[in-house]
Amino acid sequence: MELEELKKQRLEQLQRELMQKQMQEQAEVQEQLEQLETVAKRFMSPEAIARYGNMKAVHTEKAIQSIVVIAQLVQQNKITEKITDDQYKNLLLRLIPEKKEFRITKK
Repeated sequence: MELEELKKQRLEQLQRELMQKQMQEQAEVQEQLEQLETVAKRFMSPEAIARYGNMKAVHTEKAIQSIVVIAQLVQQNKITEKITDDQYKNLLLRLIPEKKEFRITKK
């Protein structure tokens, strides 16, 4: 009976440790994202920032991907002026892959 109890306690301890580790990793990722947003938003017009907010609410992954691209361009000194809404739209279109059309024909 003691062995079963020890196994159960050990399993619970491992689960708690795993959960804490996951929460810590998630917090680190969130912090990195906030830093990227801070860098990128300094080079975005208010309209582009608003569009980013909308994208983040609807297509989180694409929004994050766009912020990463902008932050990288800023770090490489390839962006010196604020990105307009039209330029941001253009960037988003480049990030979204074209949909392939399938034609179904009946024989």
